[in-house]
Amino acid sequence: MSHGMIAGGDPRNPRQLAMTEVKRLNRGWRRRTEADISLLLDSIGQPFNVGSIIRSAAAFGVQQIWLCGDTAPPGHPSARKTSLGTDRLLSFDHSQTAVLGAQAARAAGYRVIAVELAGDAVPLHEADLSGDVCLALGNEDHGCSAGLLAAADLVAYIPQVGRVGSLNVAAAAAIALAEARRHEWAGQERDPDPG
Repeated sequence: MSHGMIAGGDPRNPRQLAMTEVKRLNRGWRRRTEADISLLLDSIGQPFNVGSIIRSAAAFGVQQIWLCGDTAPPGHPSARKTSLGTDRLLSFDHSQTAVLGAQAARAAGYRVIAVELAGDAVPLHEADLSGDVCLALGNEDHGCSAGLLAAADLVAYIPQVGRVGSLNVAAAAAIALAEARRHEWAGQERDPDPG
């Protein structure tokens, strides 16, 4: 049986899961999750990006987001529309700068990992994402500030093979969150029925 498949599922005849099956599946993954992941948003100005990031954060079990610099507020109508109310599942702290946000995250017990195409950055899938981490993402146009890159414990990038130079910040956040959880779950013994 494939890892994560609902008992009784037929891989030759896939179907969408009923809501109770989705809840059971998610409960199983929550039981396997120990590390805390938080986010730091460095002047992410577009409310729809902030809302999308909030929704992905809630899906991957983030509980804390540091909103730094000129990051759009989660209460903005466009952010609320794309987050679909998941902002109620998260806590938000505001920091005047990303450096202060990184200091607050570190004081809360997180290692700060900036996600940025930068010199000396490591591929995200090779980065040490163990333990409690705060994934830091930067502005849509300018990326992570120089201060944030200097304050981070590690800088990692998402490898891309296409002819596009970068990803939308909300897409990058979802990829980084998924990779951090995959990193944690990859070392665990497989459970034939995580539900």
